[in-house]
Amino acid sequence: MQNRNLEEQFTLFSIDTEFETPAEKTASDGVEWVSFRDLVPEIDDTGYLTHAIYAYPAKFIPQIVRYAINTYTKERDWIIDPFAGSGTVGVEAYLCKRNAVLLDLNLLLNHIMPLKVYRGKGRLHEADLHKLLEGMRASKHRFIPDWSNVDYWYAPEMLEVLSYYWGFIHQADDDVFSSIIKAALLKASKRFSNTEDRTPKLARSKRKLSAIAELLKENWRAQLDEMVDTLSLKTLRSLNDFVVYTQAHHNDRTPEIQWQGGVDSSYITVPRECDALITSPPYLQAQEYIRSTKMELFWLGHTEEEIRELSRLEIPYRKTDRIVQTQTLANVREMLTRDDLRKRLDSYFCHTVNALENAMKQLKPNAAACIFVGNPRIDGITVELWRILAEYFTERGWTFEKVYEDRIKTRKLFGARKNKNPDGMKSEFLLILRQP
Repeated sequence: MQNRNLEEQFTLFSIDTEFETPAEKTASDGVEWVSFRDLVPEIDDTGYLTHAIYAYPAKFIPQIVRYAINTYTKERDWIIDPFAGSGTVGVEAYLCKRNAVLLDLNLLLNHIMPLKVYRGKGRLHEADLHKLLEGMRASKHRFIPDWSNVDYWYAPEMLEVLSYYWGFIHQADDDVFSSIIKAALLKASKRFSNTEDRTPKLARSKRKLSAIAELLKENWRAQLDEMVDTLSLKTLRSLNDFVVYTQAHHNDRTPEIQWQGGVDSSYITVPRECDALITSPPYLQAQEYIRSTKMELFWLGHTEEEIRELSRLEIPYRKTDRIVQTQTLANVREMLTRDDLRKRLDSYFCHTVNALENAMKQLKPNAAACIFVGNPRIDGITVELWRILAEYFTERGWTFEKVYEDRIKTRKLFGARKNKNPDGMKSEFLLILRQP
């Protein structure tokens, strides 16, 4: 398919992430601008209910997922997400009485979902949580992660205390209260480590080492305990709110959410036919999610070999088994002057398309595929991911329906990192394809 035909066929709808005045919403170029906040007024906080329990890089925004669910599915439909990440699609599907199949390379998904789609019916009592926290602080059991350089990431005093806390929680009954404390300990274990807790990847910095040195001069253990207690209590209250919400809305049936972490979405057998795909593939230049969460995975009990094997399957480190061809992608490939960047580009599209195709094969006729992507830059060249995916799938019989443009006005960027695109992406896109 030629780009000229795509321009004729593809209609752009711009969706802003911030409220604008009516004058600002008037587009002189004929593009229709709308806001997800306007489209989904029932969600006024991206971290509402259980969405904020776990930290995860590049989370899918729930307003976008809710809009896709409301527009392209109906109650009791099955949704598939082959890049499930932090499980946003699963949570929104559950809240909207849809079923979902979630797949992801990262094992963290298996730990995230039991809390984020908590199925308990009764109210959780704070006294039970406080009792378990008191037991944790008196722990006599130690747990040291199977991590050869764990000492590099922790001051000895902090590692010792954390090892007793984790030792207790690994010995405790595997119930909702221990899961609540685990979620809090994951955030605290990163905060009280030598890594920059303000950036996704593990990285020691002078700023963080200095902050840890200052903490060690203070009553840092009291601060650690306060953080774990506060986060645990906040999660418990979020789960109680979740129970209240679902009991009010799920009086007839409980949606089914299936998840598998630690799997290759490109080749795993999708367990069932689905009514829609809603997903957000990894960014072209930021695909190292397992490396970003390996500290959490080690504390959760996963081994170094286990994490290493999965890390080898992440896109930047994985060989291609085919070269994806579209006109726009060929143009980008031709402009790149470095072989290593061409290889990364080819690896990204090979394995992203493989995973999408594997999931889309299980969609029913006329089902929608909703794919949320950005347009990143590689070596200064903009890569229109949505257009490349649209070209690829329409050439294989899929019908292009529309693409929504989300104009990003506010984004948290990490200034300390080396970044050839320091301003970040200007827009993200929700591409809608229809199964023939």
